[in-house]
Amino acid sequence: MSYTAIAVISILISGTLDIYIIKSKLLTRKIFWTSYAIILPFQLLTNWWLTSREIVIYNDSKIIGIRIASAPIEDLFFGFSLVLSVLAFWIYFGRREANDVH
Repeated sequence: MSYTAIAVISILISGTLDIYIIKSKLLTRKIFWTSYAIILPFQLLTNWWLTSREIVIYNDSKIIGIRIASAPIEDLFFGFSLVLSVLAFWIYFGRREANDVH
């Protein structure tokens, strides 16, 4: 399976988790997109640093070929999925904690 396919699957899983399973609906909230806009430059900087120094190297036959800050665009997909999933779980466990207290 290509890196691209796995990256797209990660977005589908995290979106499904957010909207249908945890039902935090972060993708519909302005605060999520504002938070992601703050995180994104740091992800781009980190991706650039790791790929430009060849600490992380990608097989060109397994990616789309579009690069941003010297990293494949798929890295942005994974970063997005990670941020969305972590925040959705944060909300989920926060709700559980609040329900356990009462």
